[in-house]
Amino acid sequence: MLASFLTTLLFATSVVCATQSAKLLGGTEANFWRLAVATALLAVWAHTYGQGLGGDSFALFLISGVIGVGADVFLFQALPRLGSRLSLLIIQCFAAVSAAALEWLWLGTKLSGRQVAACVLILAGVALALAPGRHLDAKRGVLAAGICFSFLAAFGNGFGAVLSRKAYAVAAQAHQDIDGATAAYQRLIGGLFVAAVCLLVVKRREIVAQVTRPSPPRLPEAQKWRRVWPWVLANAFAGQTLGVTCYQWALKTIPTGLVLAIVATTPLVVIPFASVLEGEKIESRSVAGGLIAVIGAMVLVLVEA
Repeated sequence: MLASFLTTLLFATSVVCATQSAKLLGGTEANFWRLAVATALLAVWAHTYGQGLGGDSFALFLISGVIGVGADVFLFQALPRLGSRLSLLIIQCFAAVSAAALEWLWLGTKLSGRQVAACVLILAGVALALAPGRHLDAKRGVLAAGICFSFLAAFGNGFGAVLSRKAYAVAAQAHQDIDGATAAYQRLIGGLFVAAVCLLVVKRREIVAQVTRPSPPRLPEAQKWRRVWPWVLANAFAGQTLGVTCYQWALKTIPTGLVLAIVATTPLVVIPFASVLEGEKIESRSVAGGLIAVIGAMVLVLVEA
């Protein structure tokens, strides 16, 4: 349980940093560089103290990263269409539900009635706190596309988490102990591959132009990178390095549905940061939803104890 709560705090910090870096670089490029930095940091640990690319579970962790970490591509497509609150609402809540259902169907992991009730309480609090207060000003087609992207991102996150659980089971059967940082590193390799392909697609015209007609770097670009690197480093360290390590640690010890139900409270932790850095007004509904989610998390801890 401790690992799940640490994951929530670290992911919340990462989201704040990601917002700032995305404003300066754009979502696709910011996503790639945070994964690249995190992969490099975790590689140092994995190849020095961990298992590196070894283990019978490596292939499953790699596929888990392609599906789970790669699903952030859909997140960045949903955000401009639905906004951050509605996108996070769908992704966080549906990820927990889809992961629990997939793990039950595939791995046979069942949740007790009290555990299900606690998860529902957590997700209900998240829904109350993050549900939009007014209709979005967008065309129906744009909203439909945003909802589809959100569900794809949620399903990818949930499926990726279940694959990680399966990978740990394979490692246990082979009497291999894969630590959380090594598992995070092996997953990030798959996610980084997806992010690199997406970046090449988005930047293909600029890359071709630079190769055929090279020009010296522009000063505004250099100034932009000096401003963005602290946010990218903080995002990579808090989210994809420490955050994902704690996430894998949690998945190693408790069922996926419980982990994602706790991590689903991440947007609630972001609310105070958004109020300070972005001037977002904290509504009474957000406070009430946060309290409900915290009570649900406390019940979940007591049930597990």
